Amino acid sequence: MPRARVHNFSVSLDGFATGVDLSADAPFGHAGHRLVEWMKATRFWHELGVVDMPGGVPGTAGVDNAFAERFAPGIGAEIMGAGKFGPPGWQDDPEWRGWWGENPPFHTPTFVLTHRPRPSMEMDGGTTFHFVDVAPAEALAAAYDAAEGQDVRIGGGPTTVRAFLAAGLVDDLHVVQVPIVLGRGVRLWDGLEGLELQYDVQAVSSPSGVTHLTFTR
Repeated sequence: MPRARVHNFSVSLDGFATGVDLSADAPFGHAGHRLVEWMKATRFWHELGVVDMPGGVPGTAGVDNAFAERFAPGIGAEIMGAGKFGPPGWQDDPEWRGWWGENPPFHTPTFVLTHRPRPSMEMDGGTTFHFVDVAPAEALAAAYDAAEGQDVRIGGGPTTVRAFLAAGLVDDLHVVQVPIVLGRGVRLWDGLEGLELQYDVQAVSSPSGVTHLTFTR
């Protein structure tokens, strides 16, 4: 049976998965890139081609990389919220094509949840963005159909992941607790009291200072 999975989803010690004052220049708002610095240091991130490592260093190959590289295998489609696709107001810009350039790192059909749908957008590398205004269960059904027997990744942001968790639709959840305190932003865990009772929970600490939490139904 295909599964719905969340990978590499970073939260602060106080539970925030993004900050405030998001913009095109600050995708995580006042949090900057502190939530994802652990992943930007990995070999996985380097091989994605998202960022050039200084001096040609290939990135770390330890526990953080082992978790990070689970992102892609077995995934046939992705679902993301409007806030992951672009900064506030992107729906008013017909030229906006996402943060990732012409070859996004998804390489699958990708469903963007938005109250203002637009025509589908085919990108290089196999990614096609579909803009839909549907409930989580309907979005997941469409993604499973597009995935053709493979798993579906729920990509974020926190509001979207929380909605799928609240609806009982997530089978595997990988949360990375980063040792920073943001104080403001959007939390992941609000309204999910007792969520842990539905999962087998394991924790792995990393020398980078982050803790990888896995929730397996």
